[in-house]
Amino acid sequence: MRTALSIAGSDSSGGAGIQADIKTMMANGVYAMTAITALTAQNTTGVTAILDATPEFLGEQLDCVFTDIYPDAIKIGMVSSSELIAKIAEKLTEYDAKHIVVDPVMVATSGAKLLEDSAVDALTSKLIPLAEVVTPNIPEAEILSGMTIGNEEEMIKAAEEIGTRYGCAVLVKGGHQINDANDLLWRNGEIKWFYGKRIDNPNTHGTGCTLSSAIASNLAKGYSLDDSVERAKRYISGCLAAMLNLGKGKGPMNHGFKVEGEY
Repeated sequence: MRTALSIAGSDSSGGAGIQADIKTMMANGVYAMTAITALTAQNTTGVTAILDATPEFLGEQLDCVFTDIYPDAIKIGMVSSSELIAKIAEKLTEYDAKHIVVDPVMVATSGAKLLEDSAVDALTSKLIPLAEVVTPNIPEAEILSGMTIGNEEEMIKAAEEIGTRYGCAVLVKGGHQINDANDLLWRNGEIKWFYGKRIDNPNTHGTGCTLSSAIASNLAKGYSLDDSVERAKRYISGCLAAMLNLGKGKGPMNHGFKVEGEY
């Protein structure tokens, strides 16, 4: 069995973060491992408290994973401080990690900025350059590129700027009124659109975490980046189409919609 590691924060309501990553990786047929960057008290209506791990403890978690069950791919989600980001970059470099997918969680759905400027600087200088692919949404791509994105042509320009600047592939996720769930992959000067049908489901908590984890899972299994993105988009469409409806806010998706068997 192939293995994947999620480096992210815990979501106590189970719809995003580490919990969504574990569910996604299991549903995509890989063995999931974790290094937890923070504990959060949250549910479908919002986050009420965050308790960050120390850089030293995060480093210990990463040492334990890499020296025992070496991951075939890594997904990195929200990391709130420059010190934690620096520790992750240090350990990934030390262990020569492969197939790194960075989901640059920088902006909340509400538009609120989630990272301090120092953490954004660490993310762009230390972590994104290690990535095989980075998966920003439109507001995050605007921050990373320094551009305003209002149409598909500007998505392409921003992706090129990010990819050229940081030396990685870039998957700019559509939505945000730019297009109908179509994502753009830029890699080495070439672009490819991945077309999706918007599913009328308001329960989208954890979609970014899920997509990046599904991409990492498929990279771990040996699929190409193009195939990994295609398979991840099909998986997340299935999660949304299952129409799970839990909680009082934006609820989670059904990560196990295709899980079958006696148990």
